[in-house]
Amino acid sequence: MALVAIVGRPNVGKSTFFNRLTRSHEAITHDQPGVTRDRVYGTAEWNGVRFSVVDTGGYVPNSSDIFEQAIREQVQIAIEEADAILFMVDVTTGVTDLDDALAELLRRTDKPVFVVANKADNDERTWEASTFYQLGLSEVYPISALSGRGTGELLDALVKRLPARNGEAESDERPRLAIVGRPNVGKSSLTNALLGQERSIVTDISGTTRDAVHSVLKYYGREIVLVDTAGLRRRSRIRENIEFYATLRTERALRECDVAITLIDATEGLTAQDIRILRQAEELRKGMVLVVNKWDLIEKDANTMKEWEEAIRYRLPTWQHVPLVFISAKTRQRIHRVLEAALRVYENRRQRIATSQLNEVLQEAIRQQHPPTYRGRPVKIKYVTQVETAPPVFAFFCNYPEGIKEPYRRYLEKQIRAAFGFEGVPLTLVFREK
Repeated sequence: MALVAIVGRPNVGKSTFFNRLTRSHEAITHDQPGVTRDRVYGTAEWNGVRFSVVDTGGYVPNSSDIFEQAIREQVQIAIEEADAILFMVDVTTGVTDLDDALAELLRRTDKPVFVVANKADNDERTWEASTFYQLGLSEVYPISALSGRGTGELLDALVKRLPARNGEAESDERPRLAIVGRPNVGKSSLTNALLGQERSIVTDISGTTRDAVHSVLKYYGREIVLVDTAGLRRRSRIRENIEFYATLRTERALRECDVAITLIDATEGLTAQDIRILRQAEELRKGMVLVVNKWDLIEKDANTMKEWEEAIRYRLPTWQHVPLVFISAKTRQRIHRVLEAALRVYENRRQRIATSQLNEVLQEAIRQQHPPTYRGRPVKIKYVTQVETAPPVFAFFCNYPEGIKEPYRRYLEKQIRAAFGFEGVPLTLVFREK
C-alpha cells in the first residue's frame, strides 16, 4: 500500500486528523502542544483506495534550535519514505516561521504535497485559509479535522495522486519474509547467515540498521525475498526521530511481507515489546514464526529447550499455532529451520479448503457442541465456506450471526486448525445471516 505522512508543527491537529482518517482513537490528542509521543500507524480507505497513514506527532524539545532540528529531521524522513505528504497548518494562527521552514523543505521534493489548512470550522475561516498560498505549495485544502468539514475534497485529490502498488505486489509470487524484532536481537546477523555474506552492517550498538534491506535468497532453487528491518529504538539526542525512522521501516516491511519472522533474545527472554510485535503481525494477518536467537549463550541440559518452549507457550496462549525455532545466528546453528518453518507458514497461508471438506468437519464439531442460544432462540449454522486466501477468511452462514460470541468463535477456529493445520497463520472467521 501507498504511504501517506502527516507532517506539521505541533498543535495543528495532526493526530485528530489521523484518527479521522483511520477511524480510530489510537493517537492521543490534547490542546497542549507536543502531546503525541508514540508514533502511530494505521490504514485508511477512500473511494475504494486503501493506503497507510503515519502520524508524525509533535516533538517538544528544550530549545528552539533542537526544535527546528527535530522538525527538519521528521520532514526529511517523511519526504524520503512517503508516497504523498499532508502538510498541516492552522488557520487560526496563520503562517508561522516554522510553517515557512517546513514549506522550504517540502518545495524541494517531487512527491505530492497537500497543504491542509486545519480548524476551518466555518465559512470565514475557510476564506482565511487562502493566506497559505504564499507558501508556494500548490492547492490549499481548508478542513476541520474535528468535524470532518472539507475532508472529502482533500481525499479525492489525494487518492488520485497515490501510486498503484497492489497490482505489483500481487504479480510477485516470491515469498516475502520480514525479519523483525527489538534492537540488537540479531536480525542483521540472521540475514547475513542465511545469505552467506555480509549484506547488513552488524555491530553491538542497538539500532545500527536504519534502512530495510531487501535481499533475494535462493533456497533449493526457489527465490525468497528477505527483508532485514530496522531496529525499534536507539539512544540518541533526538531519540524520537531515530525511533520514528526505524519503526516506519519495520511497519512498512510488516505490511508488505507474507511471513513475519520475529526474533527474541535468549539472554533476555520474551519481553512485552516482543509480544507487541507479534500482536501487530497478527492484526495485519501475516504469517508468523517465532525465533529464539543467541541460543549458544544459554547454559542448558537435555530439558532446557523443552522448558523454554513450555514457558513461552504459557505466556502466549492464543498463539499456540505459531512455530517456535531455537537458533544461533552467530554459529549458524539450526538457521535452516527458520526458512523451513517460514515456507511452511507461507504455503499454509495460501491454502484453500474445499467447501465440502469444511462442512463435513464443522458440522460434526457443531453437533458435538452447539452454539449458545441468542435471546432464548437456538443459533443454527447452515454452512461454511472459505472466501479468501492469503490471509484465509472463512464465512459462516447462520440465522443469528450476532449470537456467535468470542468463546464459540475460538472453538470453531480450533476445529479448523485441528483438521487442516494452518500452522502460523491467523484465521479470520466472519458470520453472516443466511
